[in-house]
Amino acid sequence: MNISQLSNELEAFIEFISITKALNKKSVDAYKGDLVSIETELGKALILLESKNILDLLSKYENKRTLNRKLSSLNAFFDFCYKNQFLLEKTKLKSAKIPKLLPKFLSYEEVMDALSLVNRAKWIGQRDYALILFLYATGTRISEALELKKGDIEDGWLYIRHAKGDKERIVPIASIAVEAINKYLQSIEFENQYVWCNYKGEKLSRISAFKITQKYLGVSPHVLRHSYATALITGGADLRVVQELLGHASLLTTQIYTHIQKQHLKETLEVCHPLA
Repeated sequence: MNISQLSNELEAFIEFISITKALNKKSVDAYKGDLVSIETELGKALILLESKNILDLLSKYENKRTLNRKLSSLNAFFDFCYKNQFLLEKTKLKSAKIPKLLPKFLSYEEVMDALSLVNRAKWIGQRDYALILFLYATGTRISEALELKKGDIEDGWLYIRHAKGDKERIVPIASIAVEAINKYLQSIEFENQYVWCNYKGEKLSRISAFKITQKYLGVSPHVLRHSYATALITGGADLRVVQELLGHASLLTTQIYTHIQKQHLKETLEVCHPLA
């Protein structure tokens, strides 16, 4: 469906998010795709539809994340229509509840066993070894890790200057990780301001980083971030300290690890208490 075929209100909304809010093309296309599909399938302009008609249509989506994305698009559209007086009453559709899943993580033994298999005879192996160790030792997002420059590690501290939300933070880094990075940097013959590079001497991409952790650990780089947090929590670290180290804006995000903490406490009790 071309934009000329859209209802006037939907056309205005897409113009609003494209120009006024300046959302990127991917986001605009996502909103448009969700809303156009509903308007097309029900054969009416969205503002003429009753909530029951919309919810009946959306009930076919078993994946709650997909359902909530469409509900979010609809709520953004209805909010726009209400503020621009296309609707007299404010409409808000409730999102579906998604059960919280424990994040996947690796144990210290699993990480170190995998690292022992890395062939460090060549610089590529030195890089892979250092990168995995770095991610596990710092809990950085892969986007933050790939922006790491040679001057960002100083006296056992990591300065994360390209954090999510542009919030810089400082994280202590284990000496074993610093040593691995130094050995890797000493083994390369090219010059680049970024620490993590590919075989061409160019900045490492997200895809390449994913392939490295997948090759040795069978997981994405983000699992190492969860592994870092889990190791801290089970070791007794305060939740707010973990929040600061991970760079979470809200403690609510960090609280998913409390489930791991409770499980660890239960296992400790079962092993150590005489009445367990």
